[in-house]
Amino acid sequence: MITASYEGDALKGTIRVPGDKSISHRAVMLGAIAKGTTTISGFLAGEDCLSTIRIFSQLGVDIERIGTDVTVKSPGITGWKNPVEALDAGNSGTTARLLLGILAGSNVTAEVTGDRYLCKRPMRRVTTPLKEMDARFESDHETGTLPLTVKGTQLKEMSYNMPIASAQVKSAILFAGLSAQGTTTVTEKAVSRDHTERMLRQFGANVQSEATSVSIVGGQSLQACDVKVPGDISSAAFFMCAAAMVSGSSLTFQDVGLNPTRTGIIDVLEDMGAKVSIKETVGGEGEPYGELTVQSSDLRGVEISGSLIPRLIDELPVIALLATQATGTTIIKDAEELRVKETDRIEAVCSELRKLGASIEPTPDGMRITGPTKLKGTILSSHGDHRLGMMAAIASLVTEGPVQIEDASCINVSYPGFFDHLNSLTQSKH
Repeated sequence: MITASYEGDALKGTIRVPGDKSISHRAVMLGAIAKGTTTISGFLAGEDCLSTIRIFSQLGVDIERIGTDVTVKSPGITGWKNPVEALDAGNSGTTARLLLGILAGSNVTAEVTGDRYLCKRPMRRVTTPLKEMDARFESDHETGTLPLTVKGTQLKEMSYNMPIASAQVKSAILFAGLSAQGTTTVTEKAVSRDHTERMLRQFGANVQSEATSVSIVGGQSLQACDVKVPGDISSAAFFMCAAAMVSGSSLTFQDVGLNPTRTGIIDVLEDMGAKVSIKETVGGEGEPYGELTVQSSDLRGVEISGSLIPRLIDELPVIALLATQATGTTIIKDAEELRVKETDRIEAVCSELRKLGASIEPTPDGMRITGPTKLKGTILSSHGDHRLGMMAAIASLVTEGPVQIEDASCINVSYPGFFDHLNSLTQSKH
């Protein structure tokens, strides 16, 4: 258990948050699919992304990591070998779901598993559409969860209308489509994060995007390349919200990712009245990134729904905390995707914030928060979920008394060094 005690501490300074988790995963995966040598800079050395490295190493890909620099030397997907042991994705849903799509069209037979949390998370949302492409999955249980054995085979093209916008499901199908015959198309109700499409193009793939649909031509070969991973805006969001709600704060984030499919947090902060300024330094077909500054301000409640949700799905726990300090009611809806994350984040967020005294109620597809509310420190559970662990720590900035966090080690999944940054940015010494 970790005790966080930062009551009233303003946050000031400049930081570079760790590399983007989503982009780090995909860079290793596409580097492994492509033939040749791919170099990655700014890689997130968190537990989830290290699980991805271990898995592709088991498939016969030569991967070397020195700090945040990674070199991937691959024979290409056709040169992979059957692993001796099960491929363990740890706690990483991104690793598991995308891997199912990649392996489905490979020459490999492998068992995919994970930790006790991941093995409870639903996989049918990926395996069901993949089976329509003739993917082959075997299991000794009927729950549709891991562990699953994938028997790689020749896949056929598919046009798929997704019931819920999900970058993981979309990416799994696009990766499968890369190995399939014909052209595979995925259509979403709202556009989810597009890191897979951008990076496929970076590796030389023919990927077409139109409105809410993405198409990929099967049978393409990828070309190894160099990938720069910007700072993860989902990690930055915790400190962005902290700076917005703690009086006297001003934080600058360097080289943070500004992909339009991920910047919903900026839109919400501005709608709530926070002071946000952006200086983009790189744009174009690749991943845009730049400098971002957030200053404290009086905040107001807002409604967060519709096409905005896929652009900030991972930030909703800390946005819920932020809403407890805003004047009025904040309504989050159309966010049923939260129920199938590392935990049921709707119930877990409401449960934990209520312990602090927040006025928050769950709804079937979101939550309703009324503020501002004075919060009191207590013992909170992370539920083994890194986003909830960081939310609890940030809460200690606005609680009367310290917050004790159970199983705070899960934060290392996406933000190793989180508490080092929190200590360095607060005004008092801890």
